[in-house]
Amino acid sequence: MKTKLVSFMLTLAIIAFGGTTVSAAESDPVLDRIKETGKLTIGLSADYPPYEFHATVNGKDQVVGADISMGQKIADDLGVDLAIEELGFDALLGALKTGKIDLIISGMSPTPERQQEVNFSDSYITINQKVVVRKADKDKFTTVTDFDGLKVAAQKQTTQEELAKTELTGAKVVSLQKVTDIVLNLQNKKVDGAVIEGPVAEAYVSQNPSLALTDITFENGQADMAIAVSKEAPVLLQRVNETVQVIQDEKLMDEYKKEAGKLMFSDESFFKKYGGNYLKGAGYTIFLAFVGVLAGALIGAALALMKLSKTKLFKWVAVIYIEYVRGTPLLVQIFLVYFGSTALNLNINALTAGCIALALNSGAYVAEIIRAGINAVNKGQLEAARSLGMNQMEAMRFIIMPQAIKNILPALGNEFVTVIKESSVVSVIGVSELMFQAGVVQGASFKPFLPIVLVSMVYFVLTFTLSRLVGVAERRMSTSD
Repeated sequence: MKTKLVSFMLTLAIIAFGGTTVSAAESDPVLDRIKETGKLTIGLSADYPPYEFHATVNGKDQVVGADISMGQKIADDLGVDLAIEELGFDALLGALKTGKIDLIISGMSPTPERQQEVNFSDSYITINQKVVVRKADKDKFTTVTDFDGLKVAAQKQTTQEELAKTELTGAKVVSLQKVTDIVLNLQNKKVDGAVIEGPVAEAYVSQNPSLALTDITFENGQADMAIAVSKEAPVLLQRVNETVQVIQDEKLMDEYKKEAGKLMFSDESFFKKYGGNYLKGAGYTIFLAFVGVLAGALIGAALALMKLSKTKLFKWVAVIYIEYVRGTPLLVQIFLVYFGSTALNLNINALTAGCIALALNSGAYVAEIIRAGINAVNKGQLEAARSLGMNQMEAMRFIIMPQAIKNILPALGNEFVTVIKESSVVSVIGVSELMFQAGVVQGASFKPFLPIVLVSMVYFVLTFTLSRLVGVAERRMSTSD
């Protein structure tokens, strides 16, 4: 009887644990979130034609390419919609680990360092790495030893960067953010060569007569491209691998690349094709600056009053905040807001994170502007107000602030101009302001220099116009005095 009872209990245990195992194998937290939202978000850096780049499709700017087609296939197999999040290449892993994106599909190779942080799918394509030089110098560079003592550019945190460091004997490696930056440096003789993925290198050389591919081959030049997945998503990884296998079996990647090739080049004029990008970028830039300075003014006013307060706690909080913000780069603050918000269970998008970071940064500088404006008012004004029976708050409201505003407003206008220029930094998290749009045009047009010239002109028009308006305001205030 006891034997039968033990046998029965063991059977129940096996069924129970077996059921748990099956249930666990059916999903994971990331896949649950994707199904709940009905959206698969992939992260990428859209400057890698033919894999991911911008193109005008049916009159609209879109991110297209072979990797996008593959992402769409994965989304379709999961039964959800596809969403795209553009970031700088070196920000992709951080975005994946903090849950900002679900997958990285951006020509990423599974290096040992990356494999410690995230999981990778099976390889969906293997490519060779190429060395690009100026056409006039092609005969000078035929072996990996010819770059001894010379500068060679590569995209940072990539296989190309590692190859340049390990196999180009004696080369001084210059690590840059984007492929467009690499090509621009090469064209302007800032570097003597560039290590770029084969298909991307061929695309740029085909559109730039001044560039050429060398015959240099790397010992470890073949790189497998794979999809990065969070370590918390083993079931999602399994589903992704199933789709990758279908793509391999049906040779769909060749079809995806052909489709991308048709979108890479067109006969439209440069301004007709990309003018909308600059208008869109200017709109986002003005919006970011306006929100940043407006919110910064409110934060700055509070901080200025706290710093002028006789309460030591308020004063020290304001001092610490102002000194910390003014003593750290805006780029660091943007990353802290964008990635740090996840730790607080706040899933904010890139635009919101950019606005918050600019507002917090501007607030520290505006606080000093307001404090200086208040201190510029003669102390006798406060004493006179108090002698008339006004308390501290009334004296500040009716006597001090109306006079201080004349000193504050022109400086606030200059802060607006400054924020317009500083807002370019938020492009690293994918906000579509002017510098981001310039990068888009660089990658889509294969013209690294012209888009930068044009964006500098747009910035100049914006800042010059605002500077003149600030000057008019200052003269009117002077006349009223």
